[in-house]
Amino acid sequence: MNAINESWVSTTDTGVLRFITAGSVDDGKSTLIGRLLLDSQAVFADQIDAINRSKYKRTNGHEPDLALLTDGLEAEREQGITIDVAYRYFATPSRKFIVADAPGHEQYTRNMITGASTAQAVIILIDASKARDGRLLTQTRRHTTLAKLLGVKHIVVAINKMDLVGWDEAVFNRIQNAYSELANQVGISSFQVVPISALQGDNISKLSPFSPWYEGLPLLGLLESLSLADTSSNNEARLFVQWVIRHDGQAANAFRGYAGHLDSGSLHLGDEITVWPSKVSAKISALQRSGSDVQSVQAGDAVTVLLDRDIDVSRGDLIALATNAIVPTRDIQADLCWLDENPLNPARSYWLKQGSRVTQAKVKTIHQVRDIEALEPRSGAERLEMNDIASVSLSTRDALILEPYETQPTTGAFILIDSATHQTAAAGIVR
Repeated sequence: MNAINESWVSTTDTGVLRFITAGSVDDGKSTLIGRLLLDSQAVFADQIDAINRSKYKRTNGHEPDLALLTDGLEAEREQGITIDVAYRYFATPSRKFIVADAPGHEQYTRNMITGASTAQAVIILIDASKARDGRLLTQTRRHTTLAKLLGVKHIVVAINKMDLVGWDEAVFNRIQNAYSELANQVGISSFQVVPISALQGDNISKLSPFSPWYEGLPLLGLLESLSLADTSSNNEARLFVQWVIRHDGQAANAFRGYAGHLDSGSLHLGDEITVWPSKVSAKISALQRSGSDVQSVQAGDAVTVLLDRDIDVSRGDLIALATNAIVPTRDIQADLCWLDENPLNPARSYWLKQGSRVTQAKVKTIHQVRDIEALEPRSGAERLEMNDIASVSLSTRDALILEPYETQPTTGAFILIDSATHQTAAAGIVR
């Protein structure tokens, strides 16, 4: 098992980084995660022995098929592809990591969006042997576009399988220049590029002797160096109520609490809050986290809020500070990624789910559809096919708290659900 290179390892814990691997089919996403697990010593000897004896092993000799460490479904191992998002945990002495292995197939784009929606960084893998002429594959372009739309903070481009092109610096430069052009078109201002061989372990935990021309950090060292600071411009409290808790209804210490996940901002004992859409206000009389009373809660906490008076609060209602300026609306301007095999029917209504709130919605206008190849908008579309990315206008039955995704992701994201099939039809971002 490879040891972590001590030259870039710090003994200071710098927190937890959530990241996702993305890119086209067979670019080596699962193999890369397997290599990261192996190099960070998160794999036991019996696991290596098990994948070496697997009937689905696709590597030669004693080289382990590291993709089998993440591709756990029988169908994934049989076909040699990733279908569902697999989450894995590993750590180095200076940082903990949660990584999502997303599928590369076009039909599983919705799975990639699921993983990227909570990621702080994305590793876009590019197969150097397929892009040696500088032509990027469609899924590379699509996943890059989606990473930008979802506001993923850090973009890392891993040009994989460099061993198959003889570690040719000219090939690396062509691919890097092609991605620079793509990033400029999409609106990505900065990204980092690393030449790697996930299967052989080059430039993963330590620099490879095969790329003396590369002067940056190895991939794992780069992941450790990424900033986790929250650059969100809006830290106002947003809490969608998921569950109304009633405790000891007839007892003297009876209470009604409102439980949910505090997605942004903070709440403190005594704060005056407003419940939307009813616009009724009250003061926080108690806050509970993990069953214990606390004075305050922060973004990321699962909390129960108790109020100083009885008001009507239901699942799907939004709790915010009374001082926050909020304007409910039924009209949405959004970017939409269509995920259903059945195309959008503008004459139909769909269920719109925002947080834990559900209402009906209808797409009124398709303004532009983004051409993934040319990355230019085209107008005049009357419907959306699977994986189309478009700018649209929607109207909803009920008024919602809709805020730009860039400043408030909690109220700036939603999904559309087909009311007939109950399939997720689209993912949307408020602009």
